[in-house]
Amino acid sequence: MSPSRLDQPREIRRAVLPRPHYDPESFGRLSERIARFLGTARFLVYMTVFVAVWILWNLLVPAPLKFDPYPFIFLTLMLSLQASYAAPLILLAQNRQDDRDRVQYEQDRARGERNIADTEYLTREVAALRLALNEVATRDFLRSELQAMLKELEAGRQKDIR
Repeated sequence: MSPSRLDQPREIRRAVLPRPHYDPESFGRLSERIARFLGTARFLVYMTVFVAVWILWNLLVPAPLKFDPYPFIFLTLMLSLQASYAAPLILLAQNRQDDRDRVQYEQDRARGERNIADTEYLTREVAALRLALNEVATRDFLRSELQAMLKELEAGRQKDIR
């Protein structure tokens, strides 16, 4: 078998039977809904009632109506089948949740980094404003300077008057 060449189109292989197509996103949403239901008390109550009715039916009805006698092999098969489908659906739902959590974590981290950068910027701006305000003449400073100048002028007038 020769390695595939990138300058040539791929050979189209036709399958004997067409492969089924499904939308992974729709299937993922369905699996999450099923997994969410499997984790509820309602599901546990339904399963308990189902198993109890199954067992009581096969213990109490006349022999010709029984469809799964005492060792309840068919019930065991049904529960195993349900578990074999439930486990992968739950894992698929968990993987999708992990992906969402990872994206959320990355967004939270980026938001946190932006908040830190904004806080540092605002801290620098406040420090610059404080420094600038130290160079600005305050009202009390101006008042004291004007009073000193008035005293000097009055002293100079009194000197001129004498």
